[in-house]
Amino acid sequence: MTSTPPTSKAEAAAPAAVAPADPRRWLVLTVASAAQFLAILDLFAVTVAFPALEKSFPQASLASMSWVLNGYTIVLAALLIPAGRLADETSRKASFLIGMVLFGLSSVGCAVAPSLTVLIIARVVQAIAAAVLVPTSLGLALPAFPEHERSTAIGIWTAVAAVAAGSGPVLGGLLVEIDWRWIFVINVPVCAVAVAAGARLLPQVARKPAQGLDLLGSALILLSSGALTMAFVEAPDWGWTAPGTLGCFVVAVVLLLVCLRHIRHTPDPIISPTLFASRLFRVGTAGIFVYYLAFASMLFEAALFLTGQWHYSVLRAGLSIAPTPVTVMILSALSGKIIRCVGARTSAVAGGVVFAVGCVWWLAAASPTPHYAAAYLPGAILVGAGNALIQPALFGAASALPAEQLSVGSGTLMMSRQVGSALGVALLTALLGGSGHPTMPAFRHGWVFMTVCALLAAGVAGRFRAAGVRRG
Repeated sequence: MTSTPPTSKAEAAAPAAVAPADPRRWLVLTVASAAQFLAILDLFAVTVAFPALEKSFPQASLASMSWVLNGYTIVLAALLIPAGRLADETSRKASFLIGMVLFGLSSVGCAVAPSLTVLIIARVVQAIAAAVLVPTSLGLALPAFPEHERSTAIGIWTAVAAVAAGSGPVLGGLLVEIDWRWIFVINVPVCAVAVAAGARLLPQVARKPAQGLDLLGSALILLSSGALTMAFVEAPDWGWTAPGTLGCFVVAVVLLLVCLRHIRHTPDPIISPTLFASRLFRVGTAGIFVYYLAFASMLFEAALFLTGQWHYSVLRAGLSIAPTPVTVMILSALSGKIIRCVGARTSAVAGGVVFAVGCVWWLAAASPTPHYAAAYLPGAILVGAGNALIQPALFGAASALPAEQLSVGSGTLMMSRQVGSALGVALLTALLGGSGHPTMPAFRHGWVFMTVCALLAAGVAGRFRAAGVRRG
């Protein structure tokens, strides 16, 4: 009988072997980020196309045309969680590829739409595809990265959204000069390349054992989030106390309460209670909601201020906003190192404060007379830097979830982003007076609102320490 040799102290102290990182992980992130870019780009690029749409569809009212944007916003927000749950229980890779194909086909539908009705229907289908793509993309990308690289990956992924949002008006303005239909045409080759690359590169992620889709829970989430988003989106036109607005709020609250009861008493609900058992995830979700009140309203007011107060063309205004996404893109590549060095809490709090300082700069320096280099540019760089510091830390809350809940967790974070964005723009519109030509005092009220929201986001992010976030 041969005895087993004793284990040496060195062997006993040796760390367990670490699985090698996926050599294709950066390519996986690139393909996944393409989905995020397209979904957000098409949300913001369309905002500059309304004058061109009026010429193409002269019989349509402005209220009808607004559904080209609002239909996309509402459906995207409403479907993010059900789509994420479905991807977790079936196949994230298959969901991603189907979503990308559907996004491409619906983009063709938008580009060739012979009437406003067809365009709106195609935009709704596009939003359905985007709702599948966005949560699935992070669920596919994150497991490919080792723990020490995940904050960098999340930083790049979130930077893509900020760049898409910031460059949307620029690219939209350029394409509208040719024809508004090109806003949708350019999606098609990107979708084709993403499908081809995704079929080859994207991994088959282990999925959660399916126990049957919670149809009632899905319907409650869809209807409650859709009603809430519709209330925020339409309140500036309907009025905050109009029957339609109040009715949407009542429906949203009632359905949300029913949904919470359903989640507590159903064996396998669409959102598992364990999702919010993580205090880190709760903090991240709340922080994203509050931060996007500031971020979405910042982009909206920047375009209004530059075109309405300084009388820039749409294209020049878009190019003037560009330093914000460029700053985000540059600094987000360093987000992983920053978070590992100072911790997620410090990074997020600093991001909210820096964003607020940028808004204060505009508040103090901007005037009716254009002085771009001195009055606008420093604020644009500061809010970009703040974005690069706070977003990766907040969205990093997804990394606290079990691998099998990544897509539904990402969908929850994305829905928080979408609803926060809709509310931020609605509140800003109210502050600006609902006029197409806001006054300088109204713009200052907007910057105060953004400053307060950014500081509140920093305060929420301060709870990260209590949630157990440490330096990487």
